[in-house]
Amino acid sequence: MAEIKVPELAESITEGTIAQWLKKPGDYVEKGESICELETDKVNVEIMAEESGVLQQLLANEGDTVAVGQAIAVIGEGAAAPAAAPQAASQPAAETEPAMPDARADQQAPQPQPAAVAQAPGQRPIASPAARKMAREKGIDLTQVPTVDPLGRVRKQDVASFAAQSAAVPQAAPQPAPTAPSVSTPTPESGKPVIREKMSRRRQTIAKRLLEVTQTTAMLTTFNEIDMSAVIELRKRKKDKFFEEHDVRLGFMSFFVKAAVAALKKYPYVNAEIQGDEILLKKYYDIGVAVSTDEGLVVPVVRDCDRKNFAEIERDIAELAAKARSNKLSLADLQGGTFTITNGGVFGSLLSTPLLNGPQVGILGMHSIKLRPVAIDEERIENRPMMYVALSYDHRIIDGKEAVGFLKTVKDLIENPEDLLLES
Repeated sequence: MAEIKVPELAESITEGTIAQWLKKPGDYVEKGESICELETDKVNVEIMAEESGVLQQLLANEGDTVAVGQAIAVIGEGAAAPAAAPQAASQPAAETEPAMPDARADQQAPQPQPAAVAQAPGQRPIASPAARKMAREKGIDLTQVPTVDPLGRVRKQDVASFAAQSAAVPQAAPQPAPTAPSVSTPTPESGKPVIREKMSRRRQTIAKRLLEVTQTTAMLTTFNEIDMSAVIELRKRKKDKFFEEHDVRLGFMSFFVKAAVAALKKYPYVNAEIQGDEILLKKYYDIGVAVSTDEGLVVPVVRDCDRKNFAEIERDIAELAAKARSNKLSLADLQGGTFTITNGGVFGSLLSTPLLNGPQVGILGMHSIKLRPVAIDEERIENRPMMYVALSYDHRIIDGKEAVGFLKTVKDLIENPEDLLLES
């Protein structure tokens, strides 16, 4: 017998939440096979068995908070795995209960049961994060969703199927159990309906760290605007050839990453960090690119941007964004950034004040490109595609002169992309 414990993950991560059990008691598990998914402050990670054997007991339920080093399951010796085989063989095939939902077609499939049957009174149903999110969006009571999972776990596909059936035959939809708590309850003060929703671990961490930044730094923001005409024209001329040669699209982000690296070299304190009473100047350029996901904002890091060309940066950004949205980022993908770029323009933001991504001391905010009248000289005014940009910085080590100079360097390079190509 051996215990499966929550492994060391990173210095800043001391606990997590059991998001989903991938194995159930009685399952035979190979060494290195994933047994559960753990939601941490930064990413979801899978915990693997350190030896082969039969999963004897689960010591934590889905939704429970567990600490690093805490035992969450017990695994026995592998000899116990075939123990039930003679009993199963003595029964007719039609009476044998399949071990998994995808058992052979000649066996009788388990009948879907409401998720509530797997729960003790007063407990909420076991469900994956994706299933809970879909249920909230569709207003579905998870205790009424049928599932074929032996432990009564509700999956996203169960919710989708239940929603489709309810829409097709509204009168056939099961009525909520009298004891099941409603997701919408009246407030004592007004008697009006509200929805109370527990914050995810990641959202709690985001809230905590953003609050810490505002309380522990002397954050200030400076603004400028960039004429995007030259970059837009260059992309139009080069995008097809660029895609043919590199199999990746040429976007705006690679231009801003390269411009930021050039500006960081010119103003090194923007690429620094405060440690106690010392300033740590970093002579490498690992740029974090903010990505919005259903679970919240994450900032995966593109490494060694000063050594990469436009195609390599675009490819890294695309791969990291895909991993972020499919919840496949590793802790290594999120650690060690020296400077961050965030693009609120993809959501239509015209102007904003980005918050620092501690312990970094600078963050560049991009925004929507809008046609605006621009004075070309004393007599001419033209409509130009303009973008407001913002640099938030820690005034404890970065003076206003440096911040303004940094942002102007970015502006000059984006407005003259040929110079940017020479810089890279």
